[in-house]
Amino acid sequence: MADAFAKESRSVRLSPVTTSGAAESLALLGAGKTDLAIGRGDLGMPDDAQTIAVLRKNYLVLWSHSGKPGKESRKKSAPKIGEIADLEGHKVGIIGRTGANLAMLRAVLADSGVDPDKVATAQFGTDEIEKLAQDPTLDAYLAVGPLDSKITAEAIAATARSRGAPKFLPVDASEAIALRHTRYEAEEIPGSVFNANPAWPEDKVDTIAVNHLILARKELSEVRAATFFRQLFSVRDTITQRVAGATHITKPDTEKETEPSVHRGVAAVISGTERTFLDKYSDYFWFALLVLSGLGSAAAWLRRYLNREERDSNTIHRNRILAVVSEVREAESEQDLLRSQREVDAIIGETLKCYDDGMLEEEDLAAFGLVLELFNHAVGETRAKLQSGALDQAKAPTLASRR
Repeated sequence: MADAFAKESRSVRLSPVTTSGAAESLALLGAGKTDLAIGRGDLGMPDDAQTIAVLRKNYLVLWSHSGKPGKESRKKSAPKIGEIADLEGHKVGIIGRTGANLAMLRAVLADSGVDPDKVATAQFGTDEIEKLAQDPTLDAYLAVGPLDSKITAEAIAATARSRGAPKFLPVDASEAIALRHTRYEAEEIPGSVFNANPAWPEDKVDTIAVNHLILARKELSEVRAATFFRQLFSVRDTITQRVAGATHITKPDTEKETEPSVHRGVAAVISGTERTFLDKYSDYFWFALLVLSGLGSAAAWLRRYLNREERDSNTIHRNRILAVVSEVREAESEQDLLRSQREVDAIIGETLKCYDDGMLEEEDLAAFGLVLELFNHAVGETRAKLQSGALDQAKAPTLASRR
């Protein structure tokens, strides 16, 4: 998986950490020393572990022997043990030294009405298949693994050679076990899956299964979990070319309650409800806009408060121009008009300087402009009146001389 990610230049890279087994891997995950871990669903999980993907499904296979090897003897001899209830007082050989397999057997026995303490067990390593097959004290055998597991198939074949044809024991209470133990699932073993001729088993057999999972901590971000999940399934065919077991990699079931639960980032991808960047952070954007708007309003208020003296001065200047308007209307000479204009020019210069310094607002300047317009009208009217009066005075002597 790590090689496939690296070769296809994906955005996620994997750095594998080799451990002695799933228990150590899960411990590293729980301690926060790894982002992902591989582990069986019925092992001791960290409290915050969540499922990213199903690596494979492990089926419980339980079988007994006829006691005599060979086809002829199989026809004549009935198996000593035909169902799980017959295991009481007998000994079961378990393939795999993990305590999870033993716990799985005890759960099956208890829910099938058999006292687990009355069934003896012996555990064998996966490299001790022949030893298990040759042990005369064993009356039944148990293996947990995928249906195409070579270990399970070899164990069944070895016990058939030494002890007689296998008799597969159905877990009739599989549905009840799955309800009581959320990490187990009710499943069926198809007929002839371990051997075609003779057929092992002859027909489908009820059993329970437990998933081998790719796990992450709940704290892993939705984006990283979703990105890994998408990459995993985009390169699954590449991985399968090197490891046939990669075909068992499947998506976790989000339709029912599972333990551990599916990571929220993966669940969003599967259900099609994965949120975009804007979906995730739109609330923050709106909140930021509201905050910025509030800050802008506060800043504007503060600026108006700090510039209140300039605004007061601007009001005084406007009032002064209004007073000058009255003076302009009563002006008797051009000199009076020029004096008023110089005074207003000085006020205009001071006002524009305050505006350039940001001490006045647009509305203040607009009000100032109205007063200036009034002043200009007054100057124009008064100048026209003075010019008219001067013209009349110029005409008066001429008329007198003619008389």
